[in-house]
Amino acid sequence: MTAVVEPGLDENASADLAAASLALARRFAAGATLWCVAPAWEPHAQHVAVEFVHPVVVGTRALPAVALAGPDLVGTARVSARRGDVLLAVAGASDADVRSIMQRAPAWGITTIWVGSGPRPPAGSADHLLWIDEEDPLVPATGRFVLLYHLLWELTHVCFEHPGLLAEEPADCTDEVCVTCSDEGRLAEVISVEPGSARVRTAQGTESIATVLVEPVAVDELLLVHAGMAIGKVEQL
Repeated sequence: MTAVVEPGLDENASADLAAASLALARRFAAGATLWCVAPAWEPHAQHVAVEFVHPVVVGTRALPAVALAGPDLVGTARVSARRGDVLLAVAGASDADVRSIMQRAPAWGITTIWVGSGPRPPAGSADHLLWIDEEDPLVPATGRFVLLYHLLWELTHVCFEHPGLLAEEPADCTDEVCVTCSDEGRLAEVISVEPGSARVRTAQGTESIATVLVEPVAVDELLLVHAGMAIGKVEQL
């Protein structure tokens, strides 16, 4: 049998799809909800959500997925996504709302999947990038995006057929206190501010931190936190 390759998809795309599908299946197995955004192409977000929540194949399970829309997409995603959830965006690399959501996602404790085309966003912008390297502005209307997230849906269900794959891989460090890990700054999003301190959201939950080294601090700012103290500000995209 000769494999048919859709224009714009290559062998690297299959590896990206496999990795994203496994990560998504593991998150769903742990109780996650999939949040979908597509600021310039809202039907794509709605289509992704319908694919996952509506099991058209006999024997497959309905998976919680919701399309988000509205004028304040970042704020809507912020209050909707819980730690452990997944957010999938369909957008170009220059979309300001998606760039902001992707940047904040580590502080929210969520996994991110970014579907797009044209120039790629910077490395590390999302946990999983499903990309078509063509600058044709009509790509979003050609069906190639639909192919990508249809394959994501199908491969996620393939992962469910192999329960042994769904267990999360153990973290490299299991000690209660790790000198190496503790040297790293954690991303935090400011929730509220008091003189000399702030309440922030991190991947571990909400916590109070000292802010004397980086004041003034404002709500929604992104900070790097180490040992209960803000040690730097993160320039917002």
